Amino acid sequence: MAKGSVLVVEDDRDIGELLEYNLARNGYEVRVATTGEEALEEVKKRSPDLIILDLMLPGVDGIDVCRMLRADPDTAAIPILMLTARDQEADIVTGLEIGADDYMTKPFSVRVLLARVKALLRRRRVGEAPEGQAVRIGELQIDPARHEVRRAGQRIPLTRSEFRLLLTLARRPGRVYSRDQLIEAIHGEGYYVTDRTIDVLVASVRKKLGPTGEWIETVRGVGYRFREPEE
Repeated sequence: MAKGSVLVVEDDRDIGELLEYNLARNGYEVRVATTGEEALEEVKKRSPDLIILDLMLPGVDGIDVCRMLRADPDTAAIPILMLTARDQEADIVTGLEIGADDYMTKPFSVRVLLARVKALLRRRRVGEAPEGQAVRIGELQIDPARHEVRRAGQRIPLTRSEFRLLLTLARRPGRVYSRDQLIEAIHGEGYYVTDRTIDVLVASVRKKLGPTGEWIETVRGVGYRFREPEE
């Protein structure tokens, strides 16, 4: 039985074959797309458990593919691992801002990539499993079992990392979480990302929540907390 299905979106044939071989060898069901348009068609045919997405694609590039997937409620929660030759901080921040769950630069270690894939799929399974009752605060409802967020009854598509961030903060209103604590809650112990990553996620969640996003407060010099709205 396959560990999960992975869609590799990569226009470099050698890299695509390398990824396909190693993922299949480690028990994953793999499909490969070489353009952004082909990737979107593949997702429509059958939604994968995870997408490895190159940014520099012919036609519709990886940034636009990611944006379109995140804008669609049916695909918004699919984990996306961006794999690209762009290694500048601005590129990494852009990838995270538009909804990537993880980011690796080329050249890359196959072993590290496989570990990242395993971690993303593990977090997806945890996120989809029942974790107790839904969190309801004011007009906001966060349902861990459905991996769904609604504000005033309207569904708000969040990436997996955004969902975990919001759920962690909302479960204990008033508690201040450091950035390191939030990184661990989202990615697990020992996972390294910069503090900037959490700031980007918070900004994205606030924007998607609209006025409700103001309930996520910055505690200067410490981190973030979620406050309950005043009655």
